[in-house]
Amino acid sequence: MKKDTYKKQIGGDHYRSMVIQPSEFINKNNIPFAEGNAIKYLCRHKQKNQKEDLLKAIHYCEMAIERDYSDDTTLPLPHGFSFKKEDKE
Repeated sequence: MKKDTYKKQIGGDHYRSMVIQPSEFINKNNIPFAEGNAIKYLCRHKQKNQKEDLLKAIHYCEMAIERDYSDDTTLPLPHGFSFKKEDKE
């Protein structure tokens, strides 16, 4: 008998009310870590940590942008975003 691990949730029930749990969507589409976490926080923000989860989603989007596009200076960036690397002395 096959277990359906996506129907199981440890700690809370904020994902069980969703038609598809973010983890199932993320895994079945082979979405990278940063993007997957952004999706997770966007999906649950109203049921769990509200604004904090949205800020976490933004943070993971920033990680993906820096990882994939840090050398692309032609992208229009939102106010407050920068690709300048900090000097570490």
